[in-house]
Amino acid sequence: MKRSKIKDLLHADVPQDSVLVKGWVRTRRDAKDFSFIEVNDGSCLTNIQIVAGGGLDNFAEVKKVSLGTAVIVSGRMIRSAGKGQQWEVAAEKITLLSPAPESYPLQKKRHSDEFLRTIAHLRPRTNKYGAVFRIRSELAYAVHDFFRKKGFTYVHTPIITASDCEGAGEMFQVTALDLRRPPQKEDGATDFSLDFFGAPANLTVSGQLSAEMFALSLGDVYTFGPTFRAENSNTRRHAAEFWMVEPEMAFCDLGGNMDLAEETVKYLIGHILTACREDMELFIRFVDPSLGVKLENILSADFVRLRYESAVEVLEHCGQKFQYPAAFGADLQSEHERYLTEQHFKKPVMVYDYPAAIKPFYMRCNDDHKTVAAMDVLVPGIGEIIGGSQREERLDVLVSRMAEAGLSRENYWWYIDSRRFGSVEHSGFGLGFERLMMLLTGMANIRDVIPFPRTPGSIDF
Repeated sequence: MKRSKIKDLLHADVPQDSVLVKGWVRTRRDAKDFSFIEVNDGSCLTNIQIVAGGGLDNFAEVKKVSLGTAVIVSGRMIRSAGKGQQWEVAAEKITLLSPAPESYPLQKKRHSDEFLRTIAHLRPRTNKYGAVFRIRSELAYAVHDFFRKKGFTYVHTPIITASDCEGAGEMFQVTALDLRRPPQKEDGATDFSLDFFGAPANLTVSGQLSAEMFALSLGDVYTFGPTFRAENSNTRRHAAEFWMVEPEMAFCDLGGNMDLAEETVKYLIGHILTACREDMELFIRFVDPSLGVKLENILSADFVRLRYESAVEVLEHCGQKFQYPAAFGADLQSEHERYLTEQHFKKPVMVYDYPAAIKPFYMRCNDDHKTVAAMDVLVPGIGEIIGGSQREERLDVLVSRMAEAGLSRENYWWYIDSRRFGSVEHSGFGLGFERLMMLLTGMANIRDVIPFPRTPGSIDF
């Protein structure tokens, strides 16, 4: 007999004479001649109740079944007399596949997020984390669905690269050299010409530069994959390995880029609220009671568009005391972003036209020669969720900006080449996938919306 998923059984219209359920025991309670066992198979938040009668051959064994035990149940699906459930399974046979001992760490009590991070391999078995990762799966699908409907081409950009897109140097190095005895040049520096790629290689911080090349060939493209930052940061918003959604569009200026960014965020939120109703209800009830209103407000409100200079003025004159005072020429801090979105405007804010001095070389210089056509999307509860810009398409300006940043033209010859042959205005942005997950679920820490978080000092699992 084919296994039925619990999600499908719970949505059935009629009873079924024969079903096969496979899953893990969540709870068990006993009556005189019966055991009522809640089983979950991960397909949905809700368990299905198994009614085990005394007529089972192994009833004595079934009455001792412990939390976490893997079981196979065959029987009839009937209407339930109990409250809060339409269906239950009258068991005809229960096989105990793999009993869980009393030391099973997920007992029937509330566990802290901090504790569950220490058993990240087991936390998907809890209601909350099962819901987190079902939503994450659906959100990934929605990303592809959105861009496919918009006519974008999906591009797989390299994970291993020689380019530092952000120019900050916070990259993980990839090498096949023997680190105990690396080959050296006469000056004592490591000789990377003898390494696997014949040159220094790193894990990518962004697929942007590669995606730009395809936008200048195919028009509208996007990449969606893991990115890496060797930034020794232990904040709730940062991880060393995270996922980014990065569209790039030819013949698109900053205004068009901002339009797409707002449309993307709204589409993804709307999709999850519809497709993951049951799982989302858990977060609205138990994690953040204001979450539903917050998300509906994002969907219904036009995002504020605010020049960086104006944002700094708001922050300087708001009367709020910040840990890091706002000042023109300094990047906005998380506390500034949250003030703008949660207290001043009470909705998402797009800040644009940042000082050139604090932004990477590839962002288009504005006519004032002081700012660049950059934009960040800030949302309540998180702060920055998207960073993007119109890209610098003018060869002479790009080369000048690279020189100012101390970047080698030799290492970026192919990127410069794209500005020599049919260059056009183009734009793009990076959407932090985990930060969007935090926004959707109300989860306060990025470590809790990615299966196995990679942060400083943490490489378990």
